[in-house]
Amino acid sequence: MSAHPDSLSHSRDTLALRVDLALALRAAAHHGFEEGVCNHFSVALPDGSDRFLINPRGLHWSEVDAEDIVLVDARGIKLAGPHDVEATAMFIHAAIHRIARKACVLHTHMPYATALTLTARRGLDTRLSQNAMRFHGRVAIDARYDGLALDTAEGERIARAMGRADVLFLGNHGVVVCGERIDYAYDDLYFLERACQAEVLALSTGQALEPVSEAVARHVAVQVQGERLQSTLFFESLRRRLPPMGR
Repeated sequence: MSAHPDSLSHSRDTLALRVDLALALRAAAHHGFEEGVCNHFSVALPDGSDRFLINPRGLHWSEVDAEDIVLVDARGIKLAGPHDVEATAMFIHAAIHRIARKACVLHTHMPYATALTLTARRGLDTRLSQNAMRFHGRVAIDARYDGLALDTAEGERIARAMGRADVLFLGNHGVVVCGERIDYAYDDLYFLERACQAEVLALSTGQALEPVSEAVARHVAVQVQGERLQSTLFFESLRRRLPPMGR
């Protein structure tokens, strides 16, 4: 006999994920990555069930606490939680969890990353800043834009465009950052925006940019991926600075 969804939603492991997902959302608002009450962060339950947690519709990221997080299944059907979930979240996130097999999926329209999706390159040059090099070999580009992701086919197309990459730039749209853990994924999200900001500012000077070699970019990417303690320490610093709302 399977457990009731509410008990799944409040198990010890799931509660920890709810707390961390809510923290990531508040941190993203703190760092200016939010856009109204749009966009979504999600994390799969670690039980292989294809269920995942996601932020609710209608709450600003700055006000999300663990109890606001919604539990849904692979079809996007709500299993537990006090709020509804916005439709495009279901199509994009469910498909990426199911097809690309990503544990944590962070989708934003954060300003500098989105700005680069409007350029001919459609994304970040990972041979420029040191922050950009950490993503070398980890980025995919989806140059096609078909409008809002309001059907299963569009969500699945986006998931397939992501493939094995950790970062997907969506042309004329925004960015998706994925990771095996919430703290790693959020750290990548933060430094991706910083890298994009540096590139946009450099482009604004009108001077020619000077990328490093492929070999150097690959070396830096390996260095960063080989030591992720800094990601955890950063996330824990956010936990201290951005406590729950306690509504």
